[in-house]
Amino acid sequence: MASDQEDDDFLGFSDDEGDGINSDSDSEEGDDAADLVQASQNTAAEFGDIGFNEDVPNNTEYVQQVPEVEGEGQQQTTNFQEIPDSETLLYGAIRDAVIEYDYTRKTIGKIWDKAKKQKAAMNSYIVQSQYHRCGRKKVQVSYDSIAKIGMGDRTCIVDLARMLNLGPTTVWRLIKRKIIKPHSSPLHPGISEACKMARIRWAIRLIMDYTIPQEPTYYSMYDFIHIDEKWFYLTQKNQRVYLANNEPYPHRSASSRTKIPKFMFMAAVARPRWGENGECEFDGKIGIFPFTNAIAAKRTSKNRLKGTIETKTVKSVNQIETRAMMINNLLPAIKAKWPPHEGEKVIYIIQDNAKAHILQSDPEWQLHYKQDGFTFVLTQQPANSPDCNILDLGFFRSIQSLMHKKMPKTVEDLSGAVYDSFNELHPKTLSNVWMTLQFVSNEILKHKGNNDYQLPHNKKKILEDEGRLPEQVKAPIYMGS
Repeated sequence: MASDQEDDDFLGFSDDEGDGINSDSDSEEGDDAADLVQASQNTAAEFGDIGFNEDVPNNTEYVQQVPEVEGEGQQQTTNFQEIPDSETLLYGAIRDAVIEYDYTRKTIGKIWDKAKKQKAAMNSYIVQSQYHRCGRKKVQVSYDSIAKIGMGDRTCIVDLARMLNLGPTTVWRLIKRKIIKPHSSPLHPGISEACKMARIRWAIRLIMDYTIPQEPTYYSMYDFIHIDEKWFYLTQKNQRVYLANNEPYPHRSASSRTKIPKFMFMAAVARPRWGENGECEFDGKIGIFPFTNAIAAKRTSKNRLKGTIETKTVKSVNQIETRAMMINNLLPAIKAKWPPHEGEKVIYIIQDNAKAHILQSDPEWQLHYKQDGFTFVLTQQPANSPDCNILDLGFFRSIQSLMHKKMPKTVEDLSGAVYDSFNELHPKTLSNVWMTLQFVSNEILKHKGNNDYQLPHNKKKILEDEGRLPEQVKAPIYMGS
C-alpha cells in the first residue's frame, strides 16, 4: 500500500481525510455487471460523449503531471491555459488514477474538486503539499528557557528534561531536530596577553609578504616539518565495542590503571605532494620513532630467560635523549624521504617549547644542521598553542584511533601497532590537517590571538570533490589595513 506521501505525486495535493486505503474497492468488486455498465454510462454522460468500448487514453492526456515540490513551504502554480478543456475529465480518468496511485475514488475526487475550485478562483493550481502539517504537533522550546538553566543542570538529558518540565524522550527528539545541540567542552590552555600577541605574530609570519595588503595568502608550507612527542598506551581505560545480542561481555583487567604500559614516540610529518592527476608523489610521513632501549635480561624469571632481549621505555626523556633522536634518527629520515626533485633547500622544523627540546643555537646541533645540501632550522611555535602544530591538531588523534583498533596485547605489539597505524593512515588525512592549520591561523587572527574559537572544518571534502579546494588559504583581508 502506498504511503500518504505519494499524494504529492498526483497534482501535489494532500489527502487530509483519506487514509490511503482503497476501502471502496472491496464493495465495488461485489457489484454485478449491470451496475458496472450503468455506472460507466452515467460517468460518460456526465463528463462527455465517449463511446463505452473506446480505448482509454493514457493518464497524461487528461491529467498534467506536476513535479514534486522541493521544500515544505514552497508553492508552484500551473497555468490552466496549457491544459485544454481542463474542467472535463475523460472517461476512466478517476478509475485509472485510483489504480495508478492506490487511493480511493473519494480521495481522487476531492483532489479534482479542489483543483476546479482553485482554477475558478485564480486560474491556477496551487500544488503546495500539506503533508508536513499532519501528525502530532511538535513541542517548541524557546532559546531563553534553555539558556537560563545553569550549566550544571544541563550535563545529561534527564536533568535537562526535568528543568524544562519535559520527558527525556522529548528532549532527545529536540536534539535530533537540532533545537538542542550537545557539546563536549574541552579544557583549553590558558592564554595570557603576551601569549596572544605571540600567536598573532606567528600567524602573520605564515603570510607571504608580497600578498599584503591586496590579497594576503599563507605560504604553501612545503618546506615545513612539524615534530612532537606523544605517549601511546597499551590500552584505554574505557573501550567501547558493539556486541551481538547474546555475546558475553569482554573482561579486561590490569594491576593498576596507573601502571598501563606505555611508550613515548616522536613523530615528524611534512605536507604531502600531489601530482597533476591526483596521484600521491610524497605522503609527507617522515617517520615515527620510539624512545626505547633494547636491554638483555639480567636474570631468569618466570617471564623470560636470562639474556632475552627486552624492549624498555626510556625512563626520562630529556634534552640528551631528544638531541640524539633528532640527530641520529630524524635528520637521516628527512634526507632519505624528501622528494629528490625539489633539490637542496632550507627546511624549517617546527616544535613546541618543551624543556626537553633543543634550540637552533645548541652547540652539538650546530655541527649537524647542514648536511648534504640541506639546511635544517629549528623553530619554536608559540607557547600554550597545540593548535599551531599539525600533530597535536589532529594527526596524533588519527594514529591513536587506528592503533587502539588493533588491540595490542604486549609492549612489542604496541610498538608494531603504532608503526602500522602511522603507515596505514591515508596521506589525504594528513593533507587535510595541513589545510586545517591555515584555517586555524585565520581564527587566531579573527579572535585576536585567543583560542576561544570552534575548530573550523570548512567542508574540505565537498570543496575537493568540486575541484575548488585551495592549496593556499587566504588570510582575513583586514590584515592588510
